Amino acid sequence: MLFIAAATVLALSISYRSHETPVELASSSAREQDFSSHDRFVVLADWDNEAVFDRQTGLVWERSANLYFGSWAAAKKRCEKLSLGKHTGWRLPTIFELASLVDPNVPSPGPTLPSGHPFSAVPRFYWSSTSDLNNNANAWGVGFNIGDVGSGVKSAIDYIWCVRDGDGLRMTPL
Repeated sequence: MLFIAAATVLALSISYRSHETPVELASSSAREQDFSSHDRFVVLADWDNEAVFDRQTGLVWERSANLYFGSWAAAKKRCEKLSLGKHTGWRLPTIFELASLVDPNVPSPGPTLPSGHPFSAVPRFYWSSTSDLNNNANAWGVGFNIGDVGSGVKSAIDYIWCVRDGDGLRMTPL
C-alpha cells in the first residue's frame, strides 16, 4: 500500500510539477531556443516522408495527423499497432509531448502549430496518453483550434496523432 501511495505522489509531482499548464511549459522552452519551425522539424525521407523528427524534443511524429480518429482506447491501440515509414514502436503522446507542438502565437482557428510546420493536421482535439487524475473516465488532450489543453471523456471520438522516440536518429541538435 505504501508503494502505491509513493507512486501516486510521484505521478502527481511529475504531472503537476508547476503551476504552469502544459502549453505554457512547452511554449516557454520553445521561446528559450528561438528557432524557426523550418529548422525545428525535419521530414524523414528514409521513412517514406511519412514521419517528422522534432529537433527540439527528439521525438518523431506522424506527418499526417488528420487521417484517424476514435475513442481514447482505440487511439492507444492504433498507435501501438502502427508501422509507419517501415518503423514500429509508436505510441500515443503524453500531454506534455503533445502540448510541445502548440505555438501560442498562432491565432484561432488554427491549427496552432508553428508556421511552416510540415504536418497535415486539422484544428481539432487530439488525444494524449495522459489520464485525468481527477476523473479516471477522462484523458487529457490538446485542441489545436485554439491551442488549449483540456480533459475529455475517454469514450468520445477525437483525433489521433502518434509519436515515437527518436532514439538512433542522427540529427544535428539545434
